[in-house]
Amino acid sequence: MDEQLQTAVPGIWALGDCNGRGTFTHTAYNDYEIVAANVLDHDSRRVSERLPVSAIYLDPPVARVGLSEAEVCAAGIPALVGLRPMTKVGRAVEKGETQGFLKVLVHSATDQILGACLVGTGGDEAIHTIITAMYARQTAAFMRRTVFIHPTVAELIPTVFGELQPLAATPATL
Repeated sequence: MDEQLQTAVPGIWALGDCNGRGTFTHTAYNDYEIVAANVLDHDSRRVSERLPVSAIYLDPPVARVGLSEAEVCAAGIPALVGLRPMTKVGRAVEKGETQGFLKVLVHSATDQILGACLVGTGGDEAIHTIITAMYARQTAAFMRRTVFIHPTVAELIPTVFGELQPLAATPATL
């Protein structure tokens, strides 16, 4: 199968779980969008343009985009990390749901956002601000200057980008 999800058989495409490119409803739907754009609109879209994004609906929910801390360390990427526990997120405190954290990873030389993991109430929604910034190739500096609505979990994302510290060589969990 190629980057446009075309199989070795002309006129047959692989979408969803069968193609090994993501086992989520959102990736399967994006597969459809890629194939439709290529076949119907002659718009050259590729699966490799897609960021790895996921949310697992546990209690609290876990949402991710881009590289994990372990992947950044394994690749030897010079990085910074921003971390804020949910105990310091007003909306989480207000709801009485303070388990979890907001974590962002940034390339230390280019200021590009490498990834994020949000664990806690509202993290599955707030992650979209970082997903959008990554697709737009925005930097940590851009995120620090962004104003989000109060009281939300997302409003602390600029704060997390403002508290970047060098990433240790050994990754923490999650």
